Amino acid sequence: MIYLIGGPPRSGKTTLAKTLAKRLGIPWISTDTLEAISRAYIPKYQWQKVYPYSHLRRKGGARNNDEFYEIYSASKIIQVLKAQAKSTYKAIDTMIANEIDNGNDYIIEGYHLVPEFVQTLIKAHGKKNIRTLSLTKFDANKFAKDVHRSNTPNDWLIVLTKKEGTFLKVGKMIAKYSSYFEKEAKKYRFDILIMDSNFASQIKRGIGLLVKK
Repeated sequence: MIYLIGGPPRSGKTTLAKTLAKRLGIPWISTDTLEAISRAYIPKYQWQKVYPYSHLRRKGGARNNDEFYEIYSASKIIQVLKAQAKSTYKAIDTMIANEIDNGNDYIIEGYHLVPEFVQTLIKAHGKKNIRTLSLTKFDANKFAKDVHRSNTPNDWLIVLTKKEGTFLKVGKMIAKYSSYFEKEAKKYRFDILIMDSNFASQIKRGIGLLVKK
């Protein structure tokens, strides 16, 4: 079985993937890793087009999150994230095909796994081989307050942010992006979890939704 966990950044995908991997005793991978691998095979002159989000982060004049979220709106950030997600579709599809062919169970998580793309994967590889779940967060104020609880080493959001107001801007972007994931997940009748409250309980619920089908 291939377990696909999608959602905007900072919605709990990695925590769910790690917890599920431990529960089932199977490996997991982030689509960020697959994107990094794919990039090695893309000519550098195409990077700006293929990886527009990364281009804005590195070449757009924003040295940190404060500047980035001052320069770019939530809608613009979501736009380039959606565009960049497509750069890894082939790698994700190839990995899934390989793991299914070899009879392996695997967990893949990442913002690249938007419902529309997941639906194409299900059509290509069969509903019996794929289970999916989308995570969302809508409470920007709670996100801004809770962000400091992160225990991730060298957390990019905390390390590159100095202004408290920026955390709220990030939270609003995540909420807006969550609306997109929610709308698309409902369209394809995929399960959705709202992760704003009772995070630990929602992680357990997510495992139940993925495993007990």
